[in-house]
Amino acid sequence: QVQLVESGGGSVQAGGSLRLSCAPSGSTFSSTSMGWFRQAPMGWFRQAPGKEREGVAAIASDDRRSFADSVKGRFTISKDNAKNTLYLQMDSLRPEDTAMYYCAARSSWWLGDAAELLLPRLFDNWGQGAQVTVSS
Repeated sequence: QVQLVESGGGSVQAGGSLRLSCAPSGSTFSSTSMGWFRQAPMGWFRQAPGKEREGVAAIASDDRRSFADSVKGRFTISKDNAKNTLYLQMDSLRPEDTAMYYCAARSSWWLGDAAELLLPRLFDNWGQGAQVTVSS
């Protein structure tokens, strides 16, 4: 398993922007893992207090991307393989976007519907989370 580390969370007013980053922990990531990272399906998930964890955005091995309806047109997911980093650009933030945001990676390829990558159960490597708070 690979440990993932998120960064970039914080507090912002409604309408503002934040960018989350996610990278493998240096202590668990070797040079042989770099090829894995480039091909690994990855995603961003969030969990608000009292609610279930939900998929926000995901990117498949072949670069297909999927987004939750609630964030379409506002959030963008991207992957920089040279930096081994996954990003979530969040624009036009709303108070209902307030949650703990988690980065996740899947150890094996995903050849199914990209939309199904929004299911947390398909991922087996997780970060510790980054808090995003949007005030009205």
